[in-house]
Amino acid sequence: MELTLSSSERELLLEILEEHHRELLREISRSEHHAFKAALKGKEKLLERILEKLETRNAEVLMHSA
Repeated sequence: MELTLSSSERELLLEILEEHHRELLREISRSEHHAFKAALKGKEKLLERILEKLETRNAEVLMHSA
């Protein structure tokens, strides 16, 4: 799947996902139930991969526009 975003859309999406990542980390640290904590950690890893792709793409766009 390919998604085309403007620079402002990309920045907003990154901001939202980074905030959600911080909230997820707080929830993981507070969780006491092992299975729930494991599920949250799985979400965290997936979110980190998405963020990495967006940040890499963002850097590429910035380099081409300079």
